[in-house]
Amino acid sequence: MRKIRDVLRLSAAGMSKRQIAASLGVSATAAGECLRRARRAGLHWPLPEGLTDDALERGLYPPAVTARERRPRPDWAAVHRELRRPGVTLQLLWEEHRGVHPDGYGYSRYC
Repeated sequence: MRKIRDVLRLSAAGMSKRQIAASLGVSATAAGECLRRARRAGLHWPLPEGLTDDALERGLYPPAVTARERRPRPDWAAVHRELRRPGVTLQLLWEEHRGVHPDGYGYSRYC
């Protein structure tokens, strides 16, 4: 359970980050990060009426951005088969892959 309300209340009372951390049993870094996030969100003590703990936490610590869809990986067995043919280079195969999957890996990751 986060102690966001307590951190903001103690900060408004004039306590330092270290004093807040010792009082609440959290690290000074965690207390400072909470205060920094609250300042960025424009929140200060006293908090608005009706602001629930869940809404407060979501405002300061939004959920992580969902990962993009994974990039399409090359069919490495087909790449090795093609590389056996004369005149075929990794650069040519990558360009072909990039034409089909423009959001695929760059050449340096393809190698």
